[in-house]
Amino acid sequence: MSTTHTPESQQRRGALRGTVDSVRTYELSTPQKLMIFVLSMSLFGLANIILEVIPDVTLGPVDISVSYMVFVPLVVAALFSPLWAALGAPLGEIIFTDLLMGDFSGLAELEGYIQMFLAIYIAGSMVRNPRNRAQIFTAAVMVVVIDKLLSAAVDLSKVWIGVEDAEYVEGLPESVLALETIGFGVDIVMSGILLGAIPAMWLIPQLHGKIEPLMGLRPRVPGEPIPGNAPKNATFVAAFVLLALASFGLAFMEAFDLAPGAWEPDFLDRFGDNFIWVGAGAVLVVLIVSVVLFRASQRTTERRTPRG
Repeated sequence: MSTTHTPESQQRRGALRGTVDSVRTYELSTPQKLMIFVLSMSLFGLANIILEVIPDVTLGPVDISVSYMVFVPLVVAALFSPLWAALGAPLGEIIFTDLLMGDFSGLAELEGYIQMFLAIYIAGSMVRNPRNRAQIFTAAVMVVVIDKLLSAAVDLSKVWIGVEDAEYVEGLPESVLALETIGFGVDIVMSGILLGAIPAMWLIPQLHGKIEPLMGLRPRVPGEPIPGNAPKNATFVAAFVLLALASFGLAFMEAFDLAPGAWEPDFLDRFGDNFIWVGAGAVLVVLIVSVVLFRASQRTTERRTPRG
Protein backbone atom coordinates (compact mmCIF):
# COMPACT_ATOMS: atom_id res chain seq x y z
CA MET A 1 0.00 0.00 0.00
CA SER A 2 1.43 3.37 -1.03
CA THR A 3 1.77 6.26 1.38
CA THR A 4 0.85 9.81 0.38
CA HIS A 5 2.77 12.64 1.99
CA THR A 6 1.10 16.03 2.34
CA PRO A 7 3.15 19.23 1.83
CA GLU A 8 2.97 19.82 5.58
CA SER A 9 4.40 16.39 6.39
CA GLN A 10 7.08 16.87 3.74
CA GLN A 11 8.13 20.13 5.41
CA ARG A 12 8.42 18.35 8.76
CA ARG A 13 10.47 15.55 7.14
CA GLY A 14 12.64 18.02 5.22
CA ALA A 15 11.58 16.26 2.02
CA LEU A 16 10.84 19.21 -0.20
CA ARG A 17 13.27 19.29 -3.12
CA GLY A 18 13.15 22.56 -4.99
CA THR A 19 9.48 23.48 -5.26
CA VAL A 20 6.89 25.04 -3.04
CA ASP A 21 3.26 24.13 -3.73
CA SER A 22 4.64 22.42 -6.90
CA VAL A 23 4.96 25.84 -8.55
CA ARG A 24 7.61 28.13 -7.08
CA THR A 25 11.28 27.45 -6.63
CA TYR A 26 13.42 29.30 -4.15
CA GLU A 27 16.12 30.78 -6.33
CA LEU A 28 18.10 33.99 -5.92
CA SER A 29 18.68 36.49 -8.68
CA THR A 30 22.13 37.98 -9.25
CA PRO A 31 21.20 41.36 -7.64
CA GLN A 32 19.82 39.52 -4.61
CA LYS A 33 23.01 37.46 -4.26
CA LEU A 34 25.13 40.60 -4.43
CA MET A 35 22.90 42.38 -1.91
CA ILE A 36 23.22 39.47 0.55
CA PHE A 37 26.97 39.50 0.00
CA VAL A 38 27.25 43.25 0.66
CA LEU A 39 24.86 43.10 3.64
CA SER A 40 26.88 40.34 5.28
CA MET A 41 30.17 42.10 4.51
CA SER A 42 29.01 45.46 5.86
CA LEU A 43 27.29 44.23 9.02
CA PHE A 44 30.15 41.93 10.01
CA GLY A 45 32.63 44.69 9.29
CA LEU A 46 30.65 47.08 11.49
CA ALA A 47 30.43 44.46 14.24
CA ASN A 48 34.21 44.09 14.22
CA ILE A 49 34.65 47.87 14.35
CA ILE A 50 32.46 47.91 17.48
CA LEU A 51 34.64 45.20 19.04
CA GLU A 52 37.70 47.40 18.47
CA VAL A 53 36.43 49.87 21.09
CA ILE A 54 35.38 47.25 23.65
CA PRO A 55 38.26 46.61 26.09
CA ASP A 56 39.30 43.05 26.89
CA VAL A 57 38.72 41.78 30.42
CA THR A 58 41.45 39.90 32.27
CA LEU A 59 40.40 37.26 34.78
CA GLY A 60 43.60 36.19 36.52
CA PRO A 61 45.94 34.84 33.85
CA VAL A 62 43.11 34.41 31.31
CA ASP A 63 42.09 37.13 28.85
CA ILE A 64 38.32 37.23 28.39
CA SER A 65 37.69 38.71 24.95
CA VAL A 66 35.25 38.40 22.07
CA SER A 67 36.75 37.31 18.77
CA TYR A 68 33.69 38.26 16.72
CA MET A 69 29.91 38.60 16.91
CA VAL A 70 28.79 35.25 15.52
CA PHE A 71 25.10 36.17 15.43
CA VAL A 72 25.65 38.83 12.74
CA PRO A 73 26.69 36.59 9.81
CA LEU A 74 24.57 33.71 11.11
CA VAL A 75 21.37 35.78 10.86
CA VAL A 76 22.14 36.62 7.23
CA ALA A 77 23.10 33.03 6.44
CA ALA A 78 20.03 31.50 8.09
CA LEU A 79 17.50 33.90 6.56
CA PHE A 80 18.98 34.33 3.08
CA SER A 81 21.88 32.22 1.81
CA PRO A 82 24.79 30.53 3.64
CA LEU A 83 27.09 30.77 0.62
CA TRP A 84 26.76 34.50 -0.06
CA ALA A 85 26.76 35.37 3.64
CA ALA A 86 29.93 33.31 4.14
CA LEU A 87 31.66 34.92 1.17
CA GLY A 88 30.86 38.44 2.37
CA ALA A 89 31.36 38.35 6.16
CA PRO A 90 35.12 37.67 6.40
CA LEU A 91 35.76 40.14 3.59
CA GLY A 92 34.03 42.80 5.70
CA GLU A 93 36.49 42.18 8.51
CA ILE A 94 39.44 42.45 6.13
CA ILE A 95 38.25 45.66 4.45
CA PHE A 96 36.72 47.64 7.31
CA THR A 97 38.85 46.61 10.30
CA ASP A 98 42.16 45.55 8.78
CA LEU A 99 42.68 47.50 5.58
CA LEU A 100 41.02 50.77 6.62
CA MET A 101 42.56 50.66 10.09
CA GLY A 102 46.02 50.20 8.57
CA ASP A 103 46.68 46.66 9.83
CA PHE A 104 46.54 44.66 6.60
CA SER A 105 48.72 41.55 6.39
CA GLY A 106 48.43 41.13 2.64
CA LEU A 107 48.09 37.62 1.26
CA ALA A 108 48.26 36.21 4.80
CA GLU A 109 44.76 37.62 5.41
CA LEU A 110 43.43 34.81 3.24
CA GLU A 111 44.14 32.36 6.05
CA GLY A 112 41.49 33.93 8.28
CA TYR A 113 39.17 34.49 5.32
CA ILE A 114 39.18 30.80 4.35
CA GLN A 115 38.65 29.60 7.91
CA MET A 116 35.76 31.98 8.59
CA PHE A 117 34.19 31.28 5.19
CA LEU A 118 34.14 27.53 5.86
CA ALA A 119 32.77 28.07 9.38
CA ILE A 120 29.85 30.30 8.34
CA TYR A 121 29.08 28.30 5.19
CA ILE A 122 28.81 24.96 7.00
CA ALA A 123 27.11 26.31 10.13
CA GLY A 124 24.62 28.40 8.14
CA SER A 125 23.66 25.33 6.11
CA MET A 126 22.73 23.55 9.35
CA VAL A 127 19.76 25.87 9.93
CA ARG A 128 17.09 24.02 7.97
CA ASN A 129 14.29 25.77 9.84
CA PRO A 130 14.79 29.45 10.79
CA ARG A 131 12.36 29.04 13.69
CA ASN A 132 14.12 26.03 15.19
CA ARG A 133 16.15 27.40 18.09
CA ALA A 134 18.02 24.13 18.63
CA GLN A 135 19.38 24.29 15.08
CA ILE A 136 20.31 27.95 15.54
CA PHE A 137 22.15 27.25 18.81
CA THR A 138 24.09 24.39 17.23
CA ALA A 139 24.98 26.48 14.18
CA ALA A 140 26.23 29.41 16.29
CA VAL A 141 28.54 27.18 18.30
CA MET A 142 29.72 25.39 15.14
CA VAL A 143 30.91 28.68 13.62
CA VAL A 144 33.38 29.06 16.48
CA VAL A 145 34.24 25.34 16.63
CA ILE A 146 35.20 25.13 12.95
CA ASP A 147 37.03 28.45 12.81
CA LYS A 148 38.96 28.03 16.06
CA LEU A 149 39.80 24.35 15.48
CA LEU A 150 41.39 25.22 12.14
CA SER A 151 43.18 28.17 13.73
CA ALA A 152 44.39 26.06 16.67
CA ALA A 153 45.64 23.35 14.32
CA VAL A 154 47.69 25.99 12.49
CA ASP A 155 49.14 27.42 15.72
CA LEU A 156 50.02 23.98 17.10
CA SER A 157 51.66 22.98 13.83
CA LYS A 158 53.82 26.12 13.84
CA VAL A 159 55.10 25.37 17.35
CA TRP A 160 55.61 21.64 16.85
CA ILE A 161 57.44 22.15 13.55
CA GLY A 162 59.53 24.89 15.12
CA VAL A 163 58.50 27.79 12.93
CA GLU A 164 57.33 29.82 15.94
CA ASP A 165 58.00 29.75 19.67
CA ALA A 166 55.18 29.10 22.10
CA GLU A 167 53.84 32.15 23.93
CA TYR A 168 53.28 30.96 27.48
CA VAL A 169 51.18 32.87 29.98
CA GLU A 170 52.27 33.22 33.60
CA GLY A 171 49.92 31.32 35.87
CA LEU A 172 48.84 28.84 33.20
CA PRO A 173 50.35 25.43 32.32
CA GLU A 174 53.36 25.67 30.03
CA SER A 175 51.67 23.53 27.42
CA VAL A 176 50.67 24.77 24.00
CA LEU A 177 47.79 22.31 23.88
CA ALA A 178 46.51 23.47 27.28
CA LEU A 179 46.69 27.14 26.24
CA GLU A 180 44.83 26.46 22.99
CA THR A 181 42.19 24.47 24.90
CA ILE A 182 41.61 27.32 27.37
CA GLY A 183 41.39 29.87 24.56
CA PHE A 184 39.02 27.58 22.66
CA GLY A 185 36.71 27.32 25.68
CA VAL A 186 36.68 31.10 26.17
CA ASP A 187 35.81 31.62 22.49
CA ILE A 188 32.98 29.08 22.66
CA VAL A 189 31.41 30.84 25.65
CA MET A 190 31.98 34.46 24.61
CA SER A 191 31.63 34.39 20.82
CA GLY A 192 29.68 31.17 20.30
CA ILE A 193 27.08 31.49 23.06
CA LEU A 194 26.92 34.98 24.58
CA LEU A 195 27.36 36.88 21.29
CA GLY A 196 26.32 34.03 19.06
CA ALA A 197 23.61 31.59 20.03
CA ILE A 198 21.69 33.75 22.52
CA PRO A 199 21.04 36.78 20.27
CA ALA A 200 20.68 34.59 17.16
CA MET A 201 18.00 32.39 18.78
CA TRP A 202 15.93 35.53 19.35
CA LEU A 203 16.72 37.50 16.18
CA ILE A 204 16.36 34.81 13.50
CA PRO A 205 12.81 33.68 14.43
CA GLN A 206 11.77 37.30 15.00
CA LEU A 207 13.06 38.49 11.63
CA HIS A 208 11.92 35.44 9.68
CA GLY A 209 9.05 36.46 7.44
CA LYS A 210 9.55 40.18 8.06
CA ILE A 211 12.91 41.14 6.54
CA GLU A 212 12.87 38.95 3.41
CA PRO A 213 10.24 41.02 1.53
CA LEU A 214 12.54 44.04 1.82
CA MET A 215 15.04 42.08 -0.28
CA GLY A 216 12.39 41.01 -2.76
CA LEU A 217 12.41 37.48 -1.33
CA ARG A 218 9.79 35.28 0.18
CA PRO A 219 10.52 33.72 3.58
CA ARG A 220 12.17 30.32 3.59
CA VAL A 221 9.86 27.36 4.09
CA PRO A 222 11.15 24.81 6.63
CA GLY A 223 12.32 21.66 4.88
CA GLU A 224 12.86 23.08 1.40
CA PRO A 225 16.33 23.22 -0.15
CA ILE A 226 18.40 26.11 1.17
CA PRO A 227 19.73 28.43 -1.54
CA GLY A 228 23.50 28.27 -1.49
CA ASN A 229 23.81 25.59 1.20
CA ALA A 230 26.82 23.33 1.66
CA PRO A 231 26.37 20.10 -0.33
CA LYS A 232 26.66 16.79 1.49
CA ASN A 233 28.97 14.90 -0.82
CA ALA A 234 32.57 13.80 -1.25
CA THR A 235 33.33 16.72 -3.54
CA PHE A 236 32.56 19.25 -0.82
CA VAL A 237 34.60 17.28 1.73
CA ALA A 238 37.54 17.30 -0.67
CA ALA A 239 37.09 21.05 -1.25
CA PHE A 240 36.97 21.62 2.53
CA VAL A 241 40.23 19.71 3.01
CA LEU A 242 41.94 21.61 0.17
CA LEU A 243 40.82 24.99 1.53
CA ALA A 244 41.94 24.03 5.03
CA LEU A 245 45.36 23.02 3.67
CA ALA A 246 45.52 26.30 1.75
CA SER A 247 44.91 28.23 4.98
CA PHE A 248 47.74 26.24 6.59
CA GLY A 249 50.07 27.18 3.74
CA LEU A 250 49.18 30.86 4.01
CA ALA A 251 49.76 30.78 7.76
CA PHE A 252 53.23 29.33 7.29
CA MET A 253 54.02 32.00 4.71
CA GLU A 254 53.32 34.64 7.36
CA ALA A 255 55.46 32.74 9.86
CA PHE A 256 58.38 32.99 7.44
CA ASP A 257 57.73 36.75 7.04
CA LEU A 258 56.39 36.23 3.54
CA ALA A 259 53.43 38.61 3.40
CA PRO A 260 53.11 40.07 -0.10
CA GLY A 261 50.74 43.02 -0.19
CA ALA A 262 51.12 43.80 3.53
CA TRP A 263 50.19 47.37 4.43
CA GLU A 264 50.50 48.39 8.08
CA PRO A 265 50.56 52.17 8.66
CA ASP A 266 48.61 51.63 11.95
CA PHE A 267 46.17 54.50 11.61
CA LEU A 268 44.71 53.84 15.07
CA ASP A 269 48.08 54.46 16.70
CA ARG A 270 48.69 57.58 14.61
CA PHE A 271 45.26 59.23 14.79
CA GLY A 272 43.72 57.69 17.90
CA ASP A 273 40.54 55.71 18.50
CA ASN A 274 38.41 58.32 16.73
CA PHE A 275 39.77 56.98 13.44
CA ILE A 276 37.41 54.03 13.93
CA TRP A 277 34.59 56.32 12.76
CA VAL A 278 36.21 56.31 9.31
CA GLY A 279 35.56 52.59 9.08
CA ALA A 280 32.01 52.99 10.39
CA GLY A 281 31.35 55.74 7.83
CA ALA A 282 32.70 53.54 5.05
CA VAL A 283 30.30 50.76 6.09
CA LEU A 284 27.33 53.14 5.95
CA VAL A 285 28.37 54.47 2.54
CA VAL A 286 28.69 50.96 1.12
CA LEU A 287 25.31 49.95 2.56
CA ILE A 288 23.50 53.05 1.27
CA VAL A 289 24.99 52.78 -2.23
CA SER A 290 24.19 49.06 -2.35
CA VAL A 291 20.57 49.58 -1.28
CA VAL A 292 20.08 52.36 -3.85
CA LEU A 293 21.51 50.20 -6.65
CA PHE A 294 19.50 47.18 -5.52
CA ARG A 295 16.25 49.17 -5.46
CA ALA A 296 17.01 50.54 -8.92
CA SER A 297 17.61 47.02 -10.18
CA GLN A 298 14.33 45.86 -8.66
CA ARG A 299 12.39 48.68 -10.34
CA THR A 300 14.01 47.89 -13.69
CA THR A 301 13.08 44.21 -13.33
CA GLU A 302 9.49 45.09 -12.42
CA ARG A 303 9.15 47.34 -15.49
CA ARG A 304 10.44 44.58 -17.75
CA THR A 305 8.21 41.92 -16.25
CA PRO A 306 4.88 41.71 -18.17
CA ARG A 307 1.82 41.91 -15.98
CA GLY A 308 -0.69 39.17 -16.40
